[in-house]
Amino acid sequence: MILYVHVARLYAKSPDTSLSMPLKDVKRGQIANTWGAPRGEGRSHEGQDIFAPKGTPILSATTGYVVKIGEDNLGGHTVSVIGDGGRKYYYAHLDSYAPNLEVGDYVTRKTVLGYVGTTGNADGTPPHLHFGIYTTTGAINPLPC
Repeated sequence: MILYVHVARLYAKSPDTSLSMPLKDVKRGQIANTWGAPRGEGRSHEGQDIFAPKGTPILSATTGYVVKIGEDNLGGHTVSVIGDGGRKYYYAHLDSYAPNLEVGDYVTRKTVLGYVGTTGNADGTPPHLHFGIYTTTGAINPLPC
């Protein structure tokens, strides 16, 4: 119940406009700008892929609360964090989760959420983090303009 109160308060705030890169020391060439690229029948890429060695720590891009840790068909091992403005930050294809990470945890930009991998539909691809941001009206491009 307390998590819902915290999340409700986040919706009342303005969205974070200065996100942190979820992987440390990323060079521009490690980011594949594939926003909106076709991904099968009637689907497009709703995020950015950030390539890094398997096991690279993934940090929260913003402060907020962990609202989901689990599996899905496309993302494999995933973590979702709700931040200011009710935006959901989606981290996918994780090799593994950070030890002791639980739904309801408050996270900061220094919190490790998990580690880069190739789970879900990333099987057979180079290790990377799929990073997505969702508003109440849909996905937005996580890369700054």
